[in-house]
Amino acid sequence: MQAELDRLENKITQLVQLNTRLREENHHLRQELAQALDQGQQCSEKIDRVKLRLEQLLEKLPEEPK
Repeated sequence: MQAELDRLENKITQLVQLNTRLREENHHLRQELAQALDQGQQCSEKIDRVKLRLEQLLEKLPEEPK
């Protein structure tokens, strides 16, 4: 009986450790995702600014003769 209780205790300890590790990993992954989304937003904004600037420059170019 004691051996069964010891095995059960070991399994519960392992589950608690796994749960803790997975929570930490999940937290880390959420931070990475938030950072990646922020970087993606910054890149998108930069692309929009560059696109606008290129459009402005193209408008200033003289038209080619036909």
